[in-house]
Amino acid sequence: MAEISITNKEWERIKIKVQRKYNHLTDAQLNYIEGQEDALITNLMHLVNRNREYVVFTLKKALVNIDNNRL
Repeated sequence: MAEISITNKEWERIKIKVQRKYNHLTDAQLNYIEGQEDALITNLMHLVNRNREYVVFTLKKALVNIDNNRL
């Protein structure tokens, strides 16, 4: 079970932040379906070469500061 819950609307905002931080990632690589947080986390772990804890922390940080452009 995922440690985080992200709506499609939230993901659109978070994805922009992720792409700013990791500018080599494409929209296709960051495809997300609401309710598939585990798949998203696993995908991001491979794309940015980080562990699960880092990815979950980063996503939670992005959610808390959803209106901030920084990640």
